[in-house]
Amino acid sequence: MSSKRKAESEPSSPGAGPSTKKPATSPAGGTLVNPKRVRVLKAGTVGSGPVVLWMSRDQRMNDNWALLHAIEVAQQQQQQSAAGGSSGSDGSGPQVAVAFNLVPAFLGAGARQFGFMLRGLRQLQPKLEAKGIAFFLLQGDPVQTLPDLVSRLGAGLLVTDYSPLRLGRQWREQVCAAVSVPVHEVDSHNVVPVWVASDKREVGARTLRPKIHKHLPEFLRDFPEVPQLPPWSHEVKPEPVEWEALLEEVLTRGSAVPEVDWCQPGEDAGLQALQGPGGFLTASRLSLYDTKRNDPATPRALSNLSPWLHFGQLAPQRAALEAAKHRAKYKAAVESFLEELVVRRELSDNFCHYTPNYDSLSCAAEWAKESLEKHRTDKREHLYSREQLEAGRTHDELWNACQLEMVHVGKMHGYMRMYWAKKILEWTRGPEEAIEIAIYLNDHYELDGRDPSGYVGVMWSMAGIHDMGWTERPIFGKIRYMNYNGCKRKFDIKAYCAYVDRLVGEAKAKQRTAKAKAAAAATAPAAAAAGAGPSSAAAAAAEGTGLAAAEAEAEAGGSGLSPTGKAAGKAAGKALTSGGKRKAAAL
Repeated sequence: MSSKRKAESEPSSPGAGPSTKKPATSPAGGTLVNPKRVRVLKAGTVGSGPVVLWMSRDQRMNDNWALLHAIEVAQQQQQQSAAGGSSGSDGSGPQVAVAFNLVPAFLGAGARQFGFMLRGLRQLQPKLEAKGIAFFLLQGDPVQTLPDLVSRLGAGLLVTDYSPLRLGRQWREQVCAAVSVPVHEVDSHNVVPVWVASDKREVGARTLRPKIHKHLPEFLRDFPEVPQLPPWSHEVKPEPVEWEALLEEVLTRGSAVPEVDWCQPGEDAGLQALQGPGGFLTASRLSLYDTKRNDPATPRALSNLSPWLHFGQLAPQRAALEAAKHRAKYKAAVESFLEELVVRRELSDNFCHYTPNYDSLSCAAEWAKESLEKHRTDKREHLYSREQLEAGRTHDELWNACQLEMVHVGKMHGYMRMYWAKKILEWTRGPEEAIEIAIYLNDHYELDGRDPSGYVGVMWSMAGIHDMGWTERPIFGKIRYMNYNGCKRKFDIKAYCAYVDRLVGEAKAKQRTAKAKAAAAATAPAAAAAGAGPSSAAAAAAEGTGLAAAEAEAEAGGSGLSPTGKAAGKAAGKALTSGGKRKAAAL
């Protein structure tokens, strides 16, 4: 196979069809990576030592522009050395290392998020090593660990991937100041690099959309394959990673938010979730997206790709390229999906990139701040503490359901995220407290928390970001309003609540089983070693298969695991099949 794949399509807009096939190279000199994807954070001459990629947001080997840039520079340096009479600093050819820095705490993440990330990294390590790329897992403060590694390796260049969030930007600035080599930043997360798409904070999707579409012919192209490099031969070798011990430590420390099993980590699993059997791009699911994605009682209409997209285990650009292949048959669905995947998601990066205070009311437009201030002292019919909200103990069964879905499943339906956030604004003492609570809950429980899309979602709901002023009303002022009756008109609330009851009941049962097993193993190690009781795999199978099992039971009219679920089981089944006789709802 050629070292570069041919582009399957080069759409001129997210929903455009294929055009003339060309090699997947940038128009600038036939390089692997379009130079516009790269920003120089620290200038200087690239040395002859290894190129180090500081991997953070994009945790994958394939479809990774940052890794490809690191490889490309290493190859160029090797070629220059060969032309000068040598084959590199140690005669071994191009040397590339990937460094991932694990911090003990990150924005409220627990076992759920750290476990998903570490299991993905464990799968990534042998993939990189098979390509001749060393993998260094660092632990501690990156401002200390990265410069130390760069120094020990005698690196010639440090490459980083891109994130618009404050903490990562602060780390990169401090690392740049601490190293003596050039530093390049590569936007390998967005289809159109954030600094290319726009040079300012956009008003909303309507202003960013034409700018994104303008650049898609240049950037929405297929990826080159990762070249095979010679084995890592540097005298500094990566220390062996004790993955099991590391996972045990992380899972114990963050056990208050346990892992979930409805999605498996890693880039292979991400591709399967996109286009494998039962994946989002199968006809039975993609056909639902355009008309049912905002119906919480039809969960199969969602892509459910956000965990892999958030951790960079699936490239959004890969998802866009694969989805575009289905446009001829499912035009409306594909165009709707690409609007969300490309325009709306990259709008969130735009906002955070150009708005340092992206998680504060101070970033809101004046009309929104003035309106919320005017209604700050309005009487609230209901007031709840953070603890009450976290436990899902409100008067609103719909809100409680989506909160518990997030707590126990690690996700919440996209439509419900809007309702959820707006009710927090309504039930707390002021917008600042509401924003703080919403961000805490989102980052603590969502697998895809601590993400630009999450922050923008909260600020859209509570502060009018990317929105306009609406009819003024108590508490909300001119912020867009949502209520229970509006949801009732839009979808089957009882069916959604029954679906969540099923998921939550199953999650709690698994947690009880896991605790019982841990206790039994601690008190009877001999019995555990002898194989007493069911294996973990058998137990997991007996307990169900998470999200898919809940969907299947709901489709069949199952009763759920709670009184609410039993009462509404048939309604859930009817809603989730969405009229099985219709072709569009062939689940």
